[in-house]
Amino acid sequence: MSAPRQPLSVAIITLNAAAQLTDCLASAAFADEIVVVDSGSSDGTAELAASFGARVIQQDWLGFGRQKQFAVEAASHDWVLCLDADERVSPALRASIENALVAPSTAAFRFARCNRFLGRYLKFGEGYPDWSLRLFDRRQAHWSNDTVHEKVVTSTAVATLAGDLLHDSAETLAAYLSKQNRYTSLAADMALAAGKRSSFARIAISPLVRFIKFYLIRQGFRDGLPGLIHIAIGCFNSFCKYAKILERQQR
Repeated sequence: MSAPRQPLSVAIITLNAAAQLTDCLASAAFADEIVVVDSGSSDGTAELAASFGARVIQQDWLGFGRQKQFAVEAASHDWVLCLDADERVSPALRASIENALVAPSTAAFRFARCNRFLGRYLKFGEGYPDWSLRLFDRRQAHWSNDTVHEKVVTSTAVATLAGDLLHDSAETLAAYLSKQNRYTSLAADMALAAGKRSSFARIAISPLVRFIKFYLIRQGFRDGLPGLIHIAIGCFNSFCKYAKILERQQR
């Protein structure tokens, strides 16, 4: 007979995610509870989540960090696994999570996220391992208040689990680019609020540094054409972020 583990809640935030949510919920079925915080879906997301036995809560959008923290606080258990609707827990990661929660060695765990882009799971460059801290004891960790590029904040040691979190976004390239445009705008606003400034050097050098780091040093070229397109968009994002900061500076 296996030893009992700590009870686990899975927290998911959603908005019109019905097309991706089924696989996510199925992969999280091993948890003791699934909490879905929805921000006004019109495509049946809430009804789909409820049909899987999830507890659905409606909450107007607060920004990524605050929305995820709201979901964490709404959970019934202190150990929380946070997922996005287009992610799913691989069998290997599930086994690692279950084992870790039998006798947790720390209050926060990270694992690799494997991103599917243009039909291919990226295994190099910027797309992998994409370390993600998503499993934690909420008494010792919490989500930041960032509106984008949110992160889990903790003062405890962070351990690494084996197995991948599979990110299988079904969005088109046009939708992906549109989302990146919104993210760079939010990132520019956050950077400016934090006192950061842009310059010719930052605008010119940041994309180049990013390309060298992820495409050459971390071998993004091994992911073929999807890897090249992925890093090209990432470099353009760096350019856009600092260009938008400059635009805001000049207003």
